[in-house]
Parts: sequence; C-alpha cells; structure tokens
Amino acid sequence: MKKLDLDALAMLIAVADSGSFAAGAALVHRSPSAVSMQIKGLESLLGKPLFLRDTRNLELTAEGHTLIGYARQMLALRDEAFAELTRPALTGRVSIGVPDDYASSLLPPVLRKFSATYPRVEIQVVGRPSQHIAQLVKDNEVDLAVITRTKGCPGVLLRMEPLVWAGSPSNKNIWKERPLPLAVFGEGSTARAHALKALQQAKIPYRMSYESPAVQGLVSMVDAGLAIAPLAQCGVPSHLVRLGTAEGLPPLQPVEVVLSRSSKSKRPPCDYFAELLVQELEN
Repeated sequence: MKKLDLDALAMLIAVADSGSFAAGAALVHRSPSAVSMQIKGLESLLGKPLFLRDTRNLELTAEGHTLIGYARQMLALRDEAFAELTRPALTGRVSIGVPDDYASSLLPPVLRKFSATYPRVEIQVVGRPSQHIAQLVKDNEVDLAVITRTKGCPGVLLRMEPLVWAGSPSNKNIWKERPLPLAVFGEGSTARAHALKALQQAKIPYRMSYESPAVQGLVSMVDAGLAIAPLAQCGVPSHLVRLGTAEGLPPLQPVEVVLSRSSKSKRPPCDYFAELLVQELEN
C-alpha cells in the first residue's frame, strides 16, 4: 500500500517555506542531496511534479500547494498526538470562579475537554459576579477566574464579548416605555455601567425594575415581559429577543472577558487548565 512519509513531507514544507533546497535542508538538518531525493520520491509516488524547476525562483505547482496544505495538517496532528500522549498523568485540584452567564455558555466545552484528558484532576466551579470573583482571586480562594475585566484584577484577554439588550417575545413593545424598565446586575457590574452610560448619553430615561447578582433572575424578569436587560451575548437564552438600534435603543460597549490567576495557581493542573481556556475561548 502506497503511503506518504511524514519526514518527506516535513522536508517538502521546509523547502517550500525557505525557497530553496539548500536552505530547506539546513532547516531539517539533512544534506541538500538527501532532501532532493526525498522530494523526487514524493513526486514519483504521486506521479505529479511538486515544484516548477524551470524558473529562477523555486515555486510549488498546483499539486504542490495542495499537498503542502495536507502536510501541515498531518504534521500538526502528529505533534499534537505526541504532546497529548506524553503529558504526565495529572492529579490534584483546580478551582475556577466564573459568573453565571459565562458558566452556562463558555465553560462547558472546556470542562468536558479537560475532564476527558485529565480525569484524575478534581474541578471545583465557584459561581459569583465578576467583581466578587476578582476578590476571591486576590484572596487565593480560587485558582483561576474567567470574568469580565475588573479594576484592580489583572488578567489575560480571552475575548471581546458583545453586550446586547434582551427582551421578551411576549411583550415586544416594552422598549417603548418611559422610563425604560431595566433588569440589571448590582453595583460594580460592568454590564450595568455600560448600559446606564449608553442610556444617559442617548437621553433615554430609565428605572430599575429589578436588581440581582444572578443572571437567571434577570432572565426571569425579562421573560415575564416586565423589563429589558443588558446581557452578554453568549448568555442570552434563545427564547428571548435581542433589541437594538431598530427599536431606538443605543448600542452597548462590549466587555473584556479575561483569565485571571491567583498566586497559588502556579502548579501543573492549573497551568494546563489555563492553557486550554486560552485555546478554547480566545477570539
């Protein structure tokens, strides 16, 4: 059975990326003649030329471009498989703080993947508003946090999350009421601050119909048709409607979702969980 040799594909990539057989050979620590022989072997196997050799500059043929794409994927998978299978069998515990709206939308895929890879690591999830979790990080009461960027709590940016106005399909005209009834998080919430600032700048009067630290409380109020709420787009239930400029509401500034780490999190289980969070959640 004919098959593609991964080492030969690595040489093909090296030559294509460097622009010459000599430079490519240096990258893979082989002689130019050995690399040339491997490339010719690939061409013989496939029955197609991979490089145009009658030009001053070395160029890939159409078939060469196609093979390069597959070659990069194959070598990346090889490296990924090796890295996964040679990682140490982790044990220990990771605690992560996350607000409700991120916990229900952003975290599940990460938790599933981490648990499947490191089944012996115990995971604890602590649900609180972002500003409360930021304090838990400072106090070393949680290892990691996925939160809206909070003053005084440094973190690595994971993504810019849009904020949207959420309303109920059962009362589509509630946005016309003045003062506008709002369901919002408590004082210190970035989403709340962005929403109030946008309404003030648009000169739209509003009233606080409901305040809660939990997103489910806001969703219940909106679902009942008693208020609209500024929510992270990722956490808006599918049965609610999104309101915007078409309804005369001002656009909302997005929030920064960050990964914050406590000083006690410098250990392998936390490192691997943080690495996976960045991979999965970065824009």
